[in-house]
Amino acid sequence: MKNQYSSEREDDTDDFLHIAPIKEDWGGDGRGCMNLSGRRTAISKEYVPRQYQLFDTNTVQQENGWRVAGMPENVAPGSRRLLTWHDCGASSSIIVLPSQFKAPSGIFTADLELFVLKGAIQIGEWKLTKHCYSFIPAGVQVGDWQVVGSEDVEILWMENGYLQYKNLSNNRPDARLNEFIPVLDSKLLPWGKTDTVQFEVAKKKYLRKDSNGGGVWLLAILPHYDGIHQMIQPYNEEAYGLFGYVEIGNYYFGKDNFCYSPSFSTLPRHRTDDGGFFFVRVDRDLSKVGTVLSYANE
Repeated sequence: MKNQYSSEREDDTDDFLHIAPIKEDWGGDGRGCMNLSGRRTAISKEYVPRQYQLFDTNTVQQENGWRVAGMPENVAPGSRRLLTWHDCGASSSIIVLPSQFKAPSGIFTADLELFVLKGAIQIGEWKLTKHCYSFIPAGVQVGDWQVVGSEDVEILWMENGYLQYKNLSNNRPDARLNEFIPVLDSKLLPWGKTDTVQFEVAKKKYLRKDSNGGGVWLLAILPHYDGIHQMIQPYNEEAYGLFGYVEIGNYYFGKDNFCYSPSFSTLPRHRTDDGGFFFVRVDRDLSKVGTVLSYANE
C-alpha cells in the first residue's frame, strides 16, 4: 500500500498541517493520524498484509550520523535503528543521542512521539527520564533540547509523517495544542483494566488516546497468563518489550523485541510463566466488541 505524497509540500511551512493522513487499511478514516497501516519493517523491505513480524531490535543495523532533517549542522548527530516505516514518511525507530547533544527550539512538520528507554533529556522546561512519554503535534513549538548528564539517552522515536525541523519561534496557527503532551511520567500513572477479554487479567496504563479511540499504552501481563486461543487483530499494532516476556506461539517475545502486526493478522496463543511489561501502539478502539477475536482453530 503506497501513499501519494508530493515533495513540493516539504518546504511549505504554512500548509504542512493540512496534509491528509493515510486511510487506515482496516477501514478507518485516518483521524487517528498514527499512520500505522501498510508499513515495511527491519525484516521485510516490502509491506506484507496480514503477516505479523517479530524481531530483536539489537539485531537491526545501526545508522550512525543520524539527525533530524533540517537540524543545524553543529548539532551533534546520534544513531538510529529503523524498525518500521511507510512511504508517507511515518516511521518508528530507536534513537540514541549522545551526552553532548544540544538542539535549538523549533517545530516539527509531523506529529512526534517519544518514549525514553534510558537516560534523560531536557526539552524546554520539561525533563524526560526513563519511561517518560511525550507527544508533540505538528506545528507545536518546543524549547531547546539537551541530553542531561553524562549518559547517552535512548528513545523510542515515532514519527507519524514526513518530519522536518523548522527553526520557528511560535506555534503554527493550526497546531493541535490541545493534544500536546510535554511530558508524562508513566511511573506516576495508575494501573487500569484492559479493554479486551483476551487480556482481562492484564493491567494497562494509557499514555495517550487518539481521536478515533486507539492510542498508546503500557501493558503488564501478569505471571501465569495463558490466552488459550490464537487471536485475529483487525487493526495495526506496534509493541516493544520492556521487561519479562510473553511467548507468542514459539517466539520468545522479551526485552528489546519488537512486533509489527498489520490489520487482520492472526497471532498465535500468548502465554507466560513470569509475566512481562510492554509498550504498545494501536490505531483502533479496542473497547468495541469484535476488535480482538479469539480463534480456536487447533
